[in-house]
Amino acid sequence: MIIKPTVSVIVNCHNGETYLKKCINSVISQSYKNWEIIFFDNNSTDSSKKILDKFKDKRIKYFFSPKKLNLYHARNHAVSKSKGKYICFLDTDDYWKKNKIKKQIDFLRKNKQFNLIYSNYDILKNNKTIKTYSSMMPQGKIYDNLKDEYCIGIVTVCLERKIFKKYKFNNKYNIIGDFEFFLKISKKYNFGYQKDSLACYRIHKNNYSIKKVNLYLKELSDWSKRNNESLSMNLRIFIVKLFIKKFIKKLGM
Repeated sequence: MIIKPTVSVIVNCHNGETYLKKCINSVISQSYKNWEIIFFDNNSTDSSKKILDKFKDKRIKYFFSPKKLNLYHARNHAVSKSKGKYICFLDTDDYWKKNKIKKQIDFLRKNKQFNLIYSNYDILKNNKTIKTYSSMMPQGKIYDNLKDEYCIGIVTVCLERKIFKKYKFNNKYNIIGDFEFFLKISKKYNFGYQKDSLACYRIHKNNYSIKKVNLYLKELSDWSKRNNESLSMNLRIFIVKLFIKKFIKKLGM
């Protein structure tokens, strides 16, 4: 009999009631069943807890923070509560396709040289797919690739839990914590890539990186100085586009 390893699904939530039901259902409906949800309620004041309580599933484990933490501080707390051999991340406004976990665990068990797997994903706006982030992505120790063109959606990642014994998300960041974390570990660990689109990332008016463009730029500049690295042209163009969108919105155009 093949023993299927437990996968810990980290769901960080702060007032995530709008899309929460879809998010949790996408985990419950996974074809791979040996998982746990670590639901870290980051001091929500909406109906998130009430919505979660309607899911009568013992695999869902609820934790509440008495004060609001930076996102990546909250992620670290949630990871510390997990028990699985593998870790995945799913924010409340995103969701997975049915075979996401199964395909990634199958890959990691067959290709033991890899410590982490990531995939393509759909980008949604108003519940419609506007783009699938897809191309042949790099594999192996991919630091230089990620620095020049960051291509990893945290919603698609599945990685070995043992990595967190040596590395953590930077608690000071609210926006670029996944960027900083995956670049850091990409120097040591081998990244695998699947071309399938296994997750859906939702764009909406409350996306933090869009609302807080100035903070986004400040955090990237901080990372650049700390690591003595220049920001890639692709990142600069992306930030300029965010500023333009924000400026147009202010003008009411």
